[in-house]
Amino acid sequence: MKHVIVTGGSRGIGFGLVRHLLHLGYRVSTCSRSQSDDLAALQQGHPDRLRWFQCRIGDDDPEHFVGSAVAWAGHDGLWGLVNNAAIAGEGVLATFPMAEAERILAVNLVGVLAVTRSVLRVMLKNNTAGRIVSIGSIVGLRGYSGLAAYSAAKAGVDGMTRSLAREVGRRGITVNTVAPGYLKTELSDTLNDDQLAQIARRTPLQRLASIEDVASAVEFLLSDGAGFITGQTLVVDGGLTS
Repeated sequence: MKHVIVTGGSRGIGFGLVRHLLHLGYRVSTCSRSQSDDLAALQQGHPDRLRWFQCRIGDDDPEHFVGSAVAWAGHDGLWGLVNNAAIAGEGVLATFPMAEAERILAVNLVGVLAVTRSVLRVMLKNNTAGRIVSIGSIVGLRGYSGLAAYSAAKAGVDGMTRSLAREVGRRGITVNTVAPGYLKTELSDTLNDDQLAQIARRTPLQRLASIEDVASAVEFLLSDGAGFITGQTLVVDGGLTS
């Protein structure tokens, strides 16, 4: 049974990813600042294949979380990491509080680097192949007014993906990003219903992205079928950026 770590698995995309990977037969470790009722119920239904750990991405050193997750999985080791944990904040940069911008970068970029570093140390020490998938965003590719800090962090994740793919490819580890379009989740709360409806109208497939759309892309990049794909950003936006 392959073991995958998913950060930020209590709510939104993260919870959807955890549930999807369990359905596929993976063993899943996840972390968040607090455990949601939905995640607690899911863990109760899959006590042997799902474990939640408290870890505040961007604040806590993830070494303990990753080590505890690997120890729990035992002989299954560690096959993959899905960097999902993120926060958002909206405001024009000229008046946006720097403390909030730094917080977004700490969670969405520095936190991703830290967790990925911890996971790579395990994979390289054990000399095992693996998969690293980060959840990016189309705003990291195209930008969006009022989301300068968030866009900068997501663009940084894309850069990390390309560089790490070159660093660890010879060890059989692939590194990719999934860049979703706009979803109706807690992270899109900065956009009102009219803005989301306008985005849907501008999208060739005439709808917003769904958590299932993102989970299917992650499923593919974790699979054996994606073994020759690395250093790429897979855009899942219904054609919005085409």
